[in-house]
Amino acid sequence: MSDISYYSAEGLKKLKDELLYLEQTERPRVTQEIADARDKGDLSENAEYHAAKEEQSHLEFKIAKLKNVISNARILDESQLDTSKVLIHSNVVIKNVTNGMEFSYRLVADSETDVRNGKLSVNSPIGKGLLGKKAGEVVEIQVPNGVMTFEIISVSR
Repeated sequence: MSDISYYSAEGLKKLKDELLYLEQTERPRVTQEIADARDKGDLSENAEYHAAKEEQSHLEFKIAKLKNVISNARILDESQLDTSKVLIHSNVVIKNVTNGMEFSYRLVADSETDVRNGKLSVNSPIGKGLLGKKAGEVVEIQVPNGVMTFEIISVSR
């Protein structure tokens, strides 16, 4: 399975900015905390030292993961998107058939997800259920609480 993810230029810039912050600000801070704790004596009973080393481990894992995401990221030319069906970076309006509520979402990569601002992951159950569907279709989507039925009202760029 490919790890390639598609991002807007803005989304990829946010990832790169976060990586830069972690490498240039957080890494030196944690390294200094380790050095300060090491200067306090016996490392076998030094809780500050062990906490700083654990924080360093988590930070390095996060940096490596972010580098992997960035190396597999591709910027999607939104002008080339097919608006006849739901794809990544599509804006979609759906209606819950059960209660009649309408929702507007933009389907995005996992790291750009922000449901409060209408950005839904393409890898979420609803995102996966909408991919490839067209306006006017009614889809049943398996979600953690059961099956939900949505009507796709519109698809746009």
